[in-house]
Amino acid sequence: MSLNGIMMQYFEWYLEDDGRLWKKLKDDANHLKELGITALWIPPCMKATVTNDTGYGIYDLYDLGEFDQKGSIRTKYGTKEELLEAINVLHDNNIKVYADIVLNHKASADETQRFMAVEVDPMDRNKEVSEPYEIEGWTKFNFEGRNNKYSDFKWSWEHFNGTDYNQETEKSAIYLILGENKDWAQDVAEEFGNYDYLMFTNIDYKHPDVYNHTLDWINWFIKETKVDGIRLDAIKHINDWFIKDLVLKTRADFGEEFYAVGEYWSVEMPTIESYLSEVDYQLDVFDVPLHFKFHAASYDAANFDMGQLFNDTIVSKYPLNAVTFVENHDSQPNQSLESYVKQWFKPLAYAAILLRKDGYPCIFYGDYYGTLGDNQIKPMADILDKLMGLRQNHAYGRQDDYLDHKHVIGWVRLGDKEHPKGCVVIMTSTEAGEKTMNVGEMHKGEIWIDALGHTEAEVEIDEKGNGTFLANEGSVSVYICRD
Repeated sequence: MSLNGIMMQYFEWYLEDDGRLWKKLKDDANHLKELGITALWIPPCMKATVTNDTGYGIYDLYDLGEFDQKGSIRTKYGTKEELLEAINVLHDNNIKVYADIVLNHKASADETQRFMAVEVDPMDRNKEVSEPYEIEGWTKFNFEGRNNKYSDFKWSWEHFNGTDYNQETEKSAIYLILGENKDWAQDVAEEFGNYDYLMFTNIDYKHPDVYNHTLDWINWFIKETKVDGIRLDAIKHINDWFIKDLVLKTRADFGEEFYAVGEYWSVEMPTIESYLSEVDYQLDVFDVPLHFKFHAASYDAANFDMGQLFNDTIVSKYPLNAVTFVENHDSQPNQSLESYVKQWFKPLAYAAILLRKDGYPCIFYGDYYGTLGDNQIKPMADILDKLMGLRQNHAYGRQDDYLDHKHVIGWVRLGDKEHPKGCVVIMTSTEAGEKTMNVGEMHKGEIWIDALGHTEAEVEIDEKGNGTFLANEGSVSVYICRD
């Protein structure tokens, strides 16, 4: 990550199925650079179940919108050629590209196969609720449209350890596939007894052919696309040793700078800490605990203690491994992990990730451009433009915190040699408030004003470098020197 870098998640769940995202991205690249965006997280770019699949129902990892499979050549977002063009233009604008990688499951198999399985309790996957019996499952992947180009590997039932449908009886259940060395992975989240199985047909990384094939694939994928990093989906459902091996292998092949961030969706800090330790801190993780604090504050401001906003978060304990975010495609309205942050609080939340020293902030496409679907998120490009500009020009150097009040908090960034201007952030989750903060004696006599324009206050810095800064009700203000 570059100094004061900003990642942007460049998609939301309800984008139109028009195959135009890669074209839009290419046209948007220069604008994104001007905003201060230094890296882009793009949606899964591989062939999925249908074109209207957001990308997480992965069918063929080797098909980036090149082959006539699952009813089309393109993916939801466009063709392989358009994808590679967009990446090239982003690189020309010094923007890195992080690809969303889905390695937990495969979907939309080409044929059924018969194999032994046992039903398990969905609420406790360690508990078998049937005798072992033969089922007919969708587990054979032939990729005939690709016709062995790039790889002749064919997936079969022995490469999986779980599935969710018996074609013979048309019964949906969670089935543990039986066979040599078959079981749920033991180094996964412990929710539901064992959370190896999430959806579709669950990949078994204990199988040596699967392990080797996936490492071969990622090497091909990075060479083919020239992406600069990966966002790993659903890592709490995948063997932690495999994720660690994958990241180490990609760095051995493509350099230590190759970036990796994982989605471990949990608010439990001990669980996340344990995971980071198991993978030897080789990847960043999204700060889900901080996201849920934003969510809670936005719904119950009167009772939420803003002074504790950063306590028990990844960014406070593991600042070098934290990707901070306000919203994403899973938390947005009507989604599986719906936990969206109310609109009034979002400027406060974005100030909290963009203007602080620690964490790698990620902007959500839906907050910048708005979302489609029911219960839409309104675009807030104006405020985000201002906050990103302040990050680029002012949010540097030492940080002095004033997190000493239940509703009114603030901090000072003192600047550095290259960016000596500094800034003061103050926010209140309830009624209007003020706070006296110190910006340094070198600023005495200066007049500081709110760069966001939320207040018209003019704050004179006294001889000791103190100023009393104001924020309106349920608002954030960022003060900089008027000159």
